[in-house]
Amino acid sequence: MKRRYGIPGFIVCIIFLIQIPWTYAYGEPSSEETREILQQSLSIVEIDHEIERIAAKQKQLDEQRQTLSIQLQEQEDQIHTQQDRAGAVVRSYYTGERDSLLMTVLGARSFKDLFILYDYYQIIIGRDQAVLDKYQDRYRTMQQTSAQINQTSAELSELKNNLQNQRERVLALQKEVDGKVAASGDAAAMQKLMDELTIYWENIGIYEVKRYFKALASAMQNLPQFIQEQNGGISTTGTSYTIRIGQDELNTFLRSQNPIFEDFAFQFDKDRITASGQRDQLQLSIKGHYTVENEPQNSIRFHVDKLVFNQLELPDTTRRMLEREFDLGFYPQKILSFVKATEVSTSEGILEVKLAISF
Repeated sequence: MKRRYGIPGFIVCIIFLIQIPWTYAYGEPSSEETREILQQSLSIVEIDHEIERIAAKQKQLDEQRQTLSIQLQEQEDQIHTQQDRAGAVVRSYYTGERDSLLMTVLGARSFKDLFILYDYYQIIIGRDQAVLDKYQDRYRTMQQTSAQINQTSAELSELKNNLQNQRERVLALQKEVDGKVAASGDAAAMQKLMDELTIYWENIGIYEVKRYFKALASAMQNLPQFIQEQNGGISTTGTSYTIRIGQDELNTFLRSQNPIFEDFAFQFDKDRITASGQRDQLQLSIKGHYTVENEPQNSIRFHVDKLVFNQLELPDTTRRMLEREFDLGFYPQKILSFVKATEVSTSEGILEVKLAISF
């Protein structure tokens, strides 16, 4: 399960890294069996973090649902009063009270009386309309609050299921790791290696990975301008447009944005994108693909299918967390405001995006 380390633990980690050739801190696996154990132990750490995130979100949604329930009760109390007023107004029209009022106006004996009575009539009719409008507004607000409660309840139910699944997953992983450690021949040494990996990952590794993702997200904000400046970057056929980006062009662009990409490169293959590199003791490999998304707006969104840190594959929970935190997609409407992306594909060395005029 999750372990917490303070400054002393971090110092021990650094001393350990200096004194012992800890192969996994430097991306050189000692054996496949050891790699699997360390990979699973790292997954346990990351899934534990996901459990914490889910629990925090669950608490937030539960508080939100309670607040909405209180608001709904208040709105129901208010609408009962408004409903009585609206009912009285509607009845007055059905019983002819307003008709008799209109006849009084029309029966005025002089223009002066007519204008005075008509003003009164307008005031009464205006108040009637205000009562009905207020009732409708209250009713709509109550419906919206009720819908929010239902949505929040559904999200809570989904979160609870997800939380249970992740807890079962981490328990199964822990059991498997414990068995492998016990059978490793030197359980104490293996446990120490796992502990040091955890310290390294939580104090250095995750921040280095996020550093790359942050740099990528920042660079992607400037990609539309880069495409506009490229000769032949955008071609047109009738009402259709096509954007083509070569992997060499993209890598040149990234290196112009941040020197962190000097040892990092994208590679386009059929239906797959790989971004990998090595700097100092960090090896990072990202594999994924692009899709066209229309919500909340039309975009080309990058999905991380596989993430490997120093030859240890990180779990899906880490990939999803990074996708949520860093936007690695780009938005074609920043290139041409009147178009939207309809298709995206990759082939050897080329990323291609098809666009259509947006009506």
